[in-house]
Amino acid sequence: MKATDVRVKTADELMEELGTLKKEQFNLRFQRATQQLENSARVRHVRRDIARIQTILREKRASGA
Repeated sequence: MKATDVRVKTADELMEELGTLKKEQFNLRFQRATQQLENSARVRHVRRDIARIQTILREKRASGA
């Protein structure tokens, strides 16, 4: 997911995407703990996507205030 793709979305869409990514992050952590994780790089991508969405949400809130 690129930052330009995220910036186009509305705040509600970003919150929904954030919830989905957090659920995926939980599932990936659970898979890692039980040693069933096949793609360990996905953990890093999800974590960075979460940070990217949170940053852009923060920017949108600051510009709206």
